[in-house]
Amino acid sequence: MTFEVWAPRARRVRLALDGAVHPMTSVAGGWWAPAADPGLVPDGTRYGYLLDDDEQALPDPRSRRQPDGVHGLSATFDAAAHTWGDRGWTGRQLAGATIYEMHVGTFTPEGTLDAAADRLDHLVGLGVGFVELMPVNAFNGVHNWGYDGVLWSAVHEPYGGPAAYQRFVDACHQAGIGVIQDVVHNHLGPSGNYLPRFGPYLKDGRNTWGDLVNLDGEGSVEVRRYIIDSALMWLRDHHVDGLRLDAVHALSDDSDVHLLEELAVEVAALSAHQNRPLTLIAESDLNDTRLVTPREGGGYGLDAQWSDDFHHAVHVALTGETDGYYADFAPLGALAKVLDRGFFHDGTFSSFRDRDHGRPVDTEHMPAWRLVVCAQNHDQVGNRARGDRTAEHLDEGRLLCAALLTLCSPFTPMLFQGEEWAASTPFAFFTSHPEPELARATAEGRLAEFERMGWDPDEVPDPQDPATFARSRLDWDEADEGRHARVLAGYRRLAALRRELPGITDPRFGTARADEASRQLTLERGALAVHVNLGGDAWEVGSGEVLFSTARPGDPAFVAAEVVVPPGNGVLVRR
Repeated sequence: MTFEVWAPRARRVRLALDGAVHPMTSVAGGWWAPAADPGLVPDGTRYGYLLDDDEQALPDPRSRRQPDGVHGLSATFDAAAHTWGDRGWTGRQLAGATIYEMHVGTFTPEGTLDAAADRLDHLVGLGVGFVELMPVNAFNGVHNWGYDGVLWSAVHEPYGGPAAYQRFVDACHQAGIGVIQDVVHNHLGPSGNYLPRFGPYLKDGRNTWGDLVNLDGEGSVEVRRYIIDSALMWLRDHHVDGLRLDAVHALSDDSDVHLLEELAVEVAALSAHQNRPLTLIAESDLNDTRLVTPREGGGYGLDAQWSDDFHHAVHVALTGETDGYYADFAPLGALAKVLDRGFFHDGTFSSFRDRDHGRPVDTEHMPAWRLVVCAQNHDQVGNRARGDRTAEHLDEGRLLCAALLTLCSPFTPMLFQGEEWAASTPFAFFTSHPEPELARATAEGRLAEFERMGWDPDEVPDPQDPATFARSRLDWDEADEGRHARVLAGYRRLAALRRELPGITDPRFGTARADEASRQLTLERGALAVHVNLGGDAWEVGSGEVLFSTARPGDPAFVAAEVVVPPGNGVLVRR
């Protein structure tokens, strides 16, 4: 390790290394380097930087490990020390795969990466192609969703740190599962962000979550390099297979080449060098497929993007909730349009935004797998007042209708941890800010937000209460019991059908239609058809081979002269 650091705002920089202080010399471009070679430094050695006349050393902006938290010294980490067992792993393409979104801290009772690795057999049984980890980079406190991170290349120590992260990725690959890491480049957390002391990492203006990252102003060349180097680090040094890029619509970048396109170019180069697929997925609120249009076609060249419209349409159809941004999705035809065209808002008026929103999807040329869809995710569950899941409100039939629509659509399906067994545990918003003022502001802000949305403030748990986090841990013991076991059997059956039937993973868009009066929906995909009956009467859909029925999810396939779909249920039929 060279211990060089970019600190153009400092007049003097000293390296604090293993209890000693070493002078540093200014070099070109605002960089500083040790005045003398510190020699070989053992792995795990504490170090930091003293800026100007500071008496307290600050952590390295490019830190790989923060054993004492984000306010403490960094520690050296030898990424090459791990002996990888995944030499036979050649990667996995996103097309045809199922993603499983996981929060490390609540996935198991232990809340560690090693404990999560012990549960991979469960994911294999679900046919999971990729685990998508919510952010694991270093944040202040112990418990957090991860979006308050401040050191983008360090793995949160209570999860096990970077060595445990490498063990987890290695175990996933040996189980045949790829890893997608959720990364946040649009803002920094409220505690432990020392980057502005070093250089112009931020610029004027704010988005929903904090100050804007400087992607296009003075000094932005190094800031962009900082982001891209961190992204490449996950893919190269930790063998990660893809990145989920948080809220790219909040990236403020007026450069000639947008950061996303620059990132796509460099990731493609690394993919070519390593000879394995590397995937970039954008979380975007824009409903604009320019993000995933190849660069030669004038796009940014990312691989896939989220379609929240799918979630909204499925949620409204099954629950009947039409508050807030759900209002426009009240007709069953909204779900049919999403299944048929990818987005509901594709240039149409959005009442929630009070303006036209989105652009049409070129369904003739774009493969449907470029859209990642779900019936649940951390945002849609966790940003409810109590963090309540749909399992609390829906019966087995409707829960499995959500699974049927998600796993048999032409899109890339994503499951949220515990969804597959109708987990009774919530997934609430939780934090553990050590600073009393920040803790109070977070709790009060959460209450104010939900009061504006019309939620009962008495239902909103205190995000700082340790019990809020504890209640959000999955209860694995319930997965083999009662309705949980029956729902899990349905998910496993659908996963098996995805592996068995090429028609399900066919990337071509299908044809969907809805009958508003009877509340019945059909999605046709070649010889396969999904029929969902949300009305009050039984529905005869003709003859065919019933491959899956939400009413009897564990049954094998059978041929029927007249297939009848009971109210509140759905079937997958081969005609």
